[in-house]
Amino acid sequence: MDSDVVVVGAGIIGLATARELLARHPESKVLVLEREDQVGFHQTGHNSGVIHAGIYYAPGSLKAKLCVEGARDMFDYCAAKGIEHRRSGKLIVATTEEELPRFDELERRGIANQVPDLRRVDADELQEIEPHARGLAALYSPATGVVDFKDVARALAEDVKAAGGGLRLGTEVTGVDARNGEVGFRLASGEELNAKGAVFCCGPWSDRMARAAGADPDPAIVPFRGAYLTLRPDRADLVKSLIYPVPDPTLPFLGVHLSRHIDDEVTIGPTALMATTRDPRKRAQMRDIAAALGWPGTWRMARRWWRTGLTEIKHAIVPRTLLRDARRYVPELELEDIQPGHSGIRAQALARDGKLIDDFVFSRTGRVLHVRNAPSPAATASLAIARQIADEVEKAVLTPA
Repeated sequence: MDSDVVVVGAGIIGLATARELLARHPESKVLVLEREDQVGFHQTGHNSGVIHAGIYYAPGSLKAKLCVEGARDMFDYCAAKGIEHRRSGKLIVATTEEELPRFDELERRGIANQVPDLRRVDADELQEIEPHARGLAALYSPATGVVDFKDVARALAEDVKAAGGGLRLGTEVTGVDARNGEVGFRLASGEELNAKGAVFCCGPWSDRMARAAGADPDPAIVPFRGAYLTLRPDRADLVKSLIYPVPDPTLPFLGVHLSRHIDDEVTIGPTALMATTRDPRKRAQMRDIAAALGWPGTWRMARRWWRTGLTEIKHAIVPRTLLRDARRYVPELELEDIQPGHSGIRAQALARDGKLIDDFVFSRTGRVLHVRNAPSPAATASLAIARQIADEVEKAVLTPA
């Protein structure tokens, strides 16, 4: 065997998993393979940078459990490693009477999930916390924070190497054979590797790698492009921390929000428009388009959410429509205050029946563990997710210590 465990994907979850396995089994041979020439390139490097506190997620779900645990761990890890971060706090703002029932449900979830120090504030206290924000009421989460998750990924990569693990960048896996009690890998270079077991943390390509290893095709990944606007630096003082709307509970997206990042840039967004590629560097890929259109769940989703899709198209094409949503709770925003921002691809799992899956999903085929759905708050929860994955790897591959 070349390795005991091969982890495919050097995003934050893959690196955290390799680190956790080496901490538990320092004698084991763990190798991380990454197709890009840097760690944390895809979702890790293109997300909001928010350390979520765990408010939104259904009590008892994996997201609820692992987000709350993972946020605590992430703050501790950043402090220990000297990674710049801050507990900037977040407000979830209700602006209409119609939103109050959903607002109440968010508060119930946050309390049930044991989110630290979560409390409801009235309109006056809302303005004390965020002077330019307006609303009927808000949920205030002082335990929500910000960090650059690329910095976290780089630190995790150093941990892996320091513990004796391997990290090979620019190494694309093109084939998998998970038969005969081992896992074989074919690489784009023509090289072949073998391992006792594997963990696939492949983000936008997770469904393809899972199928290659013999897993069920359900759920499939449908990519969504999230694009942001930024506030001009001289107007960034309109937002002190994080200001979010009350989201639609039937969708796994949090709505148009304003975020002050660790570098003090303020963004507005994101959009959530179904994408024609899984790679943020490319405009369209016929293979990705064909995969989305060939999945029955795509058409079922479209029939249910076509009105929402039209709204997202407007957000993507006409920036003032995105701005209009943000002005509901920061009314001083003007069109001349904004400029184009960054964008990225969210790997969203979509079931055959058209349901957008709103929880983390892991599965196993023999000696291979698959991370099938790990969108937000996966970066926040990455250290807790790694423990969950390592538990499964120990059962399937490694002898527990």
